[in-house]
Amino acid sequence: MSKDWEEKFRPEDLQRIRGFRLMDDDFMSKCFEENIECTELVLQIVLGRDDLKVEKVAIQHQLKNLQGRSIIFDIYATDHAGKRYNVEIQQEDEGAIPKRARYHLGLMDMNVLNPGEFFDKLPETYIIFVTQDDTLGYRLPIAHVDRIIKENGAEFGDEAHIIYVDSSKHEDTELGRLMHDFHCKAASDMQDGVLAKRIYELKESEEGVTHMCKVLEEIREEGRMEDKMETANNLYKMGMPLEQIAQAVQVSVQMIQEWLSGETSPVK
Repeated sequence: MSKDWEEKFRPEDLQRIRGFRLMDDDFMSKCFEENIECTELVLQIVLGRDDLKVEKVAIQHQLKNLQGRSIIFDIYATDHAGKRYNVEIQQEDEGAIPKRARYHLGLMDMNVLNPGEFFDKLPETYIIFVTQDDTLGYRLPIAHVDRIIKENGAEFGDEAHIIYVDSSKHEDTELGRLMHDFHCKAASDMQDGVLAKRIYELKESEEGVTHMCKVLEEIREEGRMEDKMETANNLYKMGMPLEQIAQAVQVSVQMIQEWLSGETSPVK
């Protein structure tokens, strides 16, 4: 049943918002933004720990590497015991290759210790990839990856963990039901009340839809900037001076320089 307030929004925007799932990066970010309860639920189910309490959550959190590639975490959380968690939603297999998980672990560690602190102060860390399908190819709903000593199978004990969750498996378990909900478009189809409530707020309330429409405009602007960056790169390869490129795509010369050097993304 339509609502009177829906008339002030573009029909195509309403249709797109209704089609979002938690497996969609932009929508997932807004669902978990400043929402400890949803993050806590996901971590409790994936890790099988009812006692886990999340203290802090950051969405699209950037970790900088001054000597190399920086990364942006989908979800970065800290629990009551100081353990750190990075949750990544990945629809493409190449976005969840093992070496990416390794890089996330390394950069997370680099940004935790203060100068002079001993290495035993490193917190236990978890990198969790929720993937569209069976990225690792083992036909497992969940795969826990930990370092072991090959000769005897003993745990290495570095407290660094990598977990892959196949979101396509909707078995009759807590994890399977959670993954089912990650693929739902409507709150009424979801099985967990915490997530369903948040989805309803963003898709069915005037305040939530207003917020999501602003997100859609940001996505459109990002697309426009990506087109400008591609045009700028092509014009540069053709030998056009930076000043003329900046005039052609209507951004500053400094922005063109940053694009060409790879120092910034299309949206700054």
